[in-house]
Amino acid sequence: MRDFTESFTALLVQQGLPRMEARVLACLYITDHGALTAADLVQRLRVSPASVSHAVAFLEQQGMVRRERVPGARRERYVLDDEIWLPSLLAALQMNDALAAASQRGAEILGTATPAGARFESSAELLLLVSEAFRQVMEQWRQSLAARNAGR
Repeated sequence: MRDFTESFTALLVQQGLPRMEARVLACLYITDHGALTAADLVQRLRVSPASVSHAVAFLEQQGMVRRERVPGARRERYVLDDEIWLPSLLAALQMNDALAAASQRGAEILGTATPAGARFESSAELLLLVSEAFRQVMEQWRQSLAARNAGR
């Protein structure tokens, strides 16, 4: 399990997540409940409470983790949702849509008969296809998740 956790953490870092945030996310991800308290994270990761607090604040801002009160206690726990990747995927889709629109505009302004305009037109076609495929995949995933949740 330790090797997997380390390789998953390294993958998250490779994707651009800061190291401590990646360690916290991986730690939460491998738990059955997808939730731990700050004290649990400090103990498991062998880091300071301040490091955990900073990492959790960042992950919260990214929509990857949320805080939840521990029932009957004053403590909070940090929780992953099943849709953890959705906010970042939606952000990527919005960026792709913006690039597609800019490419379409570039093709219009430069004219598709010019090499630059043709390049913009080709880029716009690809980006529009990617956006459409992305939307279809996200819808398939939502349906799959709904069916899985209905069966529980």
